Parts: sequence; C-alpha cells; structure tokens
Amino acid sequence: MQTAKPLAALKVKLFADGADLAGMKEMAANPMIKGFTTNPTLMRKAGIADYRAFARDVLAAIPDRPVSFEVFADEFGEMETQAMEIASWGRNVNVKIPVSNTKGEFAGPVIERLSQRGVQVNVTALLTLEQVERVTERLAPQTPAIISVFAGRIADTGVDPVPLMAKAVKIMKAKPKAELIWASPRELLNVFQADAVGCHIITATNDILKKLALVGKDLDQYSLETVEMFYKDAKAAGFTIAARAAA
Repeated sequence: MQTAKPLAALKVKLFADGADLAGMKEMAANPMIKGFTTNPTLMRKAGIADYRAFARDVLAAIPDRPVSFEVFADEFGEMETQAMEIASWGRNVNVKIPVSNTKGEFAGPVIERLSQRGVQVNVTALLTLEQVERVTERLAPQTPAIISVFAGRIADTGVDPVPLMAKAVKIMKAKPKAELIWASPRELLNVFQADAVGCHIITATNDILKKLALVGKDLDQYSLETVEMFYKDAKAAGFTIAARAAA
C-alpha cells in the first residue's frame, strides 16, 4: 500500500486560510505554517466589523510571515487606491486583487501598475489556465507575487485540478519571483497533490490543517478507532433496537 510522503519532505509551503484571530494565533504557533490568507467572505463569517482594526491586530500577532488582505472595491481606480493603502500596513502584507471585477473585466492593468510599483500582489479567484497566462504576463519580473488558483472549486465542477495546476506551474516559470497557491483545498490529500505538481504554496482552513496529525497514521488502528467511535456514540445516545415479538 502506498503511504503518504513524510511532512518533513514536503516542499510546498503551508498557509492557513481564515479570519478568526484566535485561530490564526493558534496556527502561528505552529512552525510548519509559513503564511496566512484571508478574504472578505471569511471575515464576514467571523463577524469582523472593522477591516483596518482587524488587520492591525493580525499583523501585531503575526509580524514574521506573509499575510494576504483583499481589496473589496469593484471600480479599478478605487481598487488600486485600496491596494496601496493595504500595502502600507506592513512589509509582510500581500494585497489580494481579484482577477476581474464583478462585470467580468480583467484586472490586468491594475495588477501591472501595482506590481511595477513594488506591491506584492496576490491575484485571486483564478480557475483557468488562460487567466494564469494573462496574470503572469502582467507581473513585474522584479517584484514577488502570488497567483491563487482555486483548485478546490475546479474539483467541485467535476474536473480534476491536478493537470491544470501542473500546467500553471510551468506557465509561471516565466516570472520566477511569482508563486502559485493551490487555493480552496477540500481535503488533506490536496497538500500532497500540490507538492507533487510543484505548487509553491497551499492555503487551507484550520480544520484541514489540523488533520496533519493524521499523516502516517496506521490505517488498521484508524479503522479500530472509527469502530469504537460509532459504538461509543450509539451508547451515549441511548439507542436501542427492541426485538420484535414472535408472530
């Protein structure tokens, strides 16, 4: 039976994806976690009301690893203004720029201007190789950048994201300072898939990252623990199945 690659042998960097400050601090205590990503949807779910105050708290708690904060404007001029402001919050900040606005207009010119000005962008919400090509072309060779391809959402459509991600890695070699993120993973296996195709980073929620403790676990033992769980939960629930009386 094939076993998982040891965690110490992984080349892909693990980022934690979330907007719960306590959870981010918990992940920051783990030296395996090399960076953090957020987005407005996660922040809304976490009940964040003050974007700037939240970012300030995060950066005070995590000053030594990259953290991505996203613009939320839809008009490109305002998007660029927000990006410059977010970039000023810290040297370890990556500014997330959506690949397009809600009208489907490509954000390439904004990405290019920001990258040329030295802003470390994290271009987000990509799902196609054409998008990867167009964004890569716009990145300044001298400025570090991230491209986030939502492999999990690709998989949600019934398409295997592994070949696409492998091709994205090759496309991005044109800009050696750009890194590819495997975004929106659905299971821990995706970490090993991302590593195998040469992704630089995978960003995952805390519930997925906590499963790292299972890597290398004996499957016979895991099977027994699963049986024990079902048994204990049935007992705790007080389930009974009375035998039918003979006819």
